[in-house]
Amino acid sequence: MKKFMKGNRYTPSNYPEEVEKKAQELKRSGYRMPSKKILRTPEQLKGIREACNINTGVLDYVAAHIHEGMSTQEIDLLVYEYTSNHDAIPATLNFDGFPKSVCTSINEVVCHGIPSKDDILQNGDIINVDVSTIYKGFYGDASRMFMIGDVSPEMQKLVQVTKECMEIGIKTAQPWAQLGDVGAAIQEHAEKNGYSVVRDLCGHGCGVEFHEDPDVEHFGKKGTGMVLVPCMTFTIEPMINMGAYDVFIDEDDDWTVCTEDGLPSAQWENLILITDTGNEILSY
Repeated sequence: MKKFMKGNRYTPSNYPEEVEKKAQELKRSGYRMPSKKILRTPEQLKGIREACNINTGVLDYVAAHIHEGMSTQEIDLLVYEYTSNHDAIPATLNFDGFPKSVCTSINEVVCHGIPSKDDILQNGDIINVDVSTIYKGFYGDASRMFMIGDVSPEMQKLVQVTKECMEIGIKTAQPWAQLGDVGAAIQEHAEKNGYSVVRDLCGHGCGVEFHEDPDVEHFGKKGTGMVLVPCMTFTIEPMINMGAYDVFIDEDDDWTVCTEDGLPSAQWENLILITDTGNEILSY
């Protein structure tokens, strides 16, 4: 099994003939296969990589500037300025009415936190910064966790194990494996450490559209789900809770997702490409 590698550029060598032949064999055997629409052409991959390079640059920029005492609105401004300065567009801005350029989710906020001048980063906070970028019509998407100041050992462990869950999911996402294999591997590692996996949200296809097939659940059963075929691009972005997996959406804004029990949650996200021999991380 080949490990994933950042920056190892992949060009489909036999697309689509060899891929199609094996896919049709599996389909005849009853496996659920992706549509050709979500298998990327070399031209599409070029555009997706360019968007992903900017997206990774945004997160690097945030990492260099995030600090205790800043507001999440300041993070939003960093994201907007960097993205705009690279002739790109924040994908979340005005997406289905979302009002900001980035999602900032602190402590018990699972995802889709809306930046605000009133949300100030405090010593001991953990925060997920989720960035999505449109460049020349193509998309990049990734998120990272940041620990602010003196973070408790319990919160540090949650952040670390969540990152491990994502990495295990990526290592499992091999060509001709199934999505259930990925979810099962993530769930096993999270629960082994005493955590739960959020059920109500998932990863997704991304690259030509913001959200495409397939849905990528972070729990599941081995040997089930869609087969992973070379030239697919999708996110793996487990949301791991310190307590129960139940969540709710804040009625005040219809976006912010929080843990039902008020305990902390963490999330890491990479956008990956399935290749002939493994996978390639496109944005991180």
